[in-house]
Amino acid sequence: MRDRCRFAASSITLGILDEVVIRLFYTRHIKYYMKYMIAILAVVGLSGCSSLKTIVPSFWDDNQSARIVDVRFQIERLDCGSDSVKQSVSKLRDDLLWFELYSESKGARQQDVIKIVHPIRETVEDMHKRYQEGQASQGYCTIKQRILRSQAQTAASAVLGRF
Repeated sequence: MRDRCRFAASSITLGILDEVVIRLFYTRHIKYYMKYMIAILAVVGLSGCSSLKTIVPSFWDDNQSARIVDVRFQIERLDCGSDSVKQSVSKLRDDLLWFELYSESKGARQQDVIKIVHPIRETVEDMHKRYQEGQASQGYCTIKQRILRSQAQTAASAVLGRF
C-alpha cells in the first residue's frame, strides 16, 4: 500500500515538474528559437526541392546499363594493330553519342550519368579526329586504349551501381 502511495505521489510530482519545465522553456526560449525556425522554413520554402536534383543520383536504367557494358566491351576488343581500328573507333563514338542523347532525353535527373560519360566521349572524339586525319599511330592507340579502359571502368561502376 505504501509503495502505491509513493508511486502516485512521485508521478504527480513529476507531472507538475514537467509542466513547469515546459512552461519555462516556452516562455523564455520560444521567441529566440522562433526567429531561427522562421528563417529556416523561409529558406527551405523558397528554394523548394530544386537543390535536391544535384544531390540525389539518377535511378537504374536497363538501356544505359546495357550500353555502358557494350562500350566497355568495345574498348577491350579494340585492336590497335589492325586495319579496322578506324571503324571500331567510329562505332564506339556512335555508341557513346547514343548513350549521351538517350540520357539527355530522359531529363534533368540524368546529369550525373552524362558527367561521368563525358570524359570517355572526349577521349574517343580525339581518337576519331586523329584517325580521320590519318595521324594516329599504334602507340597512340595503345595509350588511348589504356585511358579509355580506366574511364570506362569508372563509368560502368557508377552506372551499374545505381539503385
